[in-house]
Amino acid sequence: MKLTVVTGLSGAGRSVAAGAFEDMGWFVIDNLPVSLVPKITELASSANANYDRVALVMAGYDAEMAEQVRQLRTELDHVTVLFLEASTKVLIRRYESTKRRHPLSDGTSLTDAIEAERERLGAAQASADLIVDTSDLNPHQLRERLSSQFDDAASDDGMRITVSSFGFKHGIPLDVDLVLDCRFLPNPHWEEELRPLSGKDGPVQTYVLDRPVTERFLSHLDGLFDDLLPAYADEGKSYLTIAFGCTGGRHRSVAVAESVAKTLKERGWVPRVSHRDIERR
Repeated sequence: MKLTVVTGLSGAGRSVAAGAFEDMGWFVIDNLPVSLVPKITELASSANANYDRVALVMAGYDAEMAEQVRQLRTELDHVTVLFLEASTKVLIRRYESTKRRHPLSDGTSLTDAIEAERERLGAAQASADLIVDTSDLNPHQLRERLSSQFDDAASDDGMRITVSSFGFKHGIPLDVDLVLDCRFLPNPHWEEELRPLSGKDGPVQTYVLDRPVTERFLSHLDGLFDDLLPAYADEGKSYLTIAFGCTGGRHRSVAVAESVAKTLKERGWVPRVSHRDIERR
């Protein structure tokens, strides 16, 4: 049985995640008391049960829940903790638009309540297998993100790798494991005929990739990933996100991310490719 524990900040998308897992055919249990977690997982994984994928959506993740997860990891082969994050500014906007009360807002401001919960869940975030920052994601995009990571029909059974691109001027993504800076590469933005294009287009890829400095960079990365990826997999890491950044996230980082993903596919991995800022100006 595969078990995923979904937790995170209030307003970061737990309800959307619960619906996404249901749509993917997972058996979803929302707001389960921590004391019942062992019993539910025991019943779900019994011989008479038909549940091979279970998602527990938890509003809180305290020391007791952390201990339950540690115990479950010794009993089940596939246990994943998914943490949903968002910036305080975005969470305030979401609460103000829905008129909902924050669960920790009694006698304090909304900002203070959000920061208190962030501090309370700090250990859970630090120990999560996968962190998804929903600040720039609408519900549809969050569903797509989770589907690409957790839908068995869309990915292999090994370590799930995401190769992404972003623009530094739009902020460094929080939910990545490795960040690599491509701003030292020649910039197609300054070529008038290439500026409207993106790193997914052939002329931009040729401009960026067919340079000695880029070839050396990719060669070094190839050797690095040959060592890192099997080591991560051997350590039991379920999700790995590699992010390439350039100034705007439209040309250099996109071209490099596409090239690296292609190489990883040739090596037998099954990477997902994501370009966060490719349409931003």
